[in-house]
Amino acid sequence: MNRKLIFLDIDGTLTPPGSNDPPASAVDAIRRAQMAGHLIFLCTGRNPDMLTPLLRFGFDGVIASSGGYVTLGNRVLYDCPMTDAQRETAMRLFGEQGVYRTVEALDGSFCDEGLAEFLRQSSGGNSELVRWRKALEKDLNIRPMAEYDGRPIYKVVFMCRELEQLAPAIEALEQDFFFLVQDMAAANCLNGELVNRKFDKGSGVRRIAEALGASLEDTIGFGDSMNDLEMIQTVGTGVCMANGSPNLKKFSTMVCPAVEEDGLARGFEALGLVESTKFEG
Repeated sequence: MNRKLIFLDIDGTLTPPGSNDPPASAVDAIRRAQMAGHLIFLCTGRNPDMLTPLLRFGFDGVIASSGGYVTLGNRVLYDCPMTDAQRETAMRLFGEQGVYRTVEALDGSFCDEGLAEFLRQSSGGNSELVRWRKALEKDLNIRPMAEYDGRPIYKVVFMCRELEQLAPAIEALEQDFFFLVQDMAAANCLNGELVNRKFDKGSGVRRIAEALGASLEDTIGFGDSMNDLEMIQTVGTGVCMANGSPNLKKFSTMVCPAVEEDGLARGFEALGLVESTKFEG
């Protein structure tokens, strides 16, 4: 088999949402795939700070901040934060409409006061919402917005009750930014991301493939939510987790078992990236 470039979303794909601990079967499959000559990359909406705990598993590079920051080994291929004017406009318009904001820099995340309580009042939801709920509950270094010091940010995560609250920001910013609203919404909570149109997870895949001289036909992406759509549409083979978005499954080449059912390892096996393993249960 030709060498494959494999791109993995984190929450809901590599790990249960909000966790930094992949199933042992996933860690083993990653190790065996790399031993077979394949390269494995994280491809995530998380900023570098929030994905750092997973680097201990030895990935070959990362697509972070939904494509805004891309590395191959120790080399930075792409680095595109928001401009000050863009950030200030987004923050003002979201704030005026009572939209809860979380801003993501390379080395930290900052959220509005009251977000944790807002999330506690909702139930269920997509993997991104579950991740934020767990992150705030576990105090995973998400700092109060009052401590934000103006450092460059790559993405704004928004949460609110009604789509209409986003209207002023959409009108002002939609030329430069994509407003990704997640499906599988929780009760009383709409969530999504403000992502620069200059990049997405798919462009991150293309940057790494180009740097390695690899064909997109030899790329594989695993994801679970609609912020993985551009990755799934870009790679040669797109895989959605069984626990993932019904809409994302429509765009995927195949569906593998859920993250907590050895889904990643089973997906690797189904694609011939590793030899078969006997699973318990």
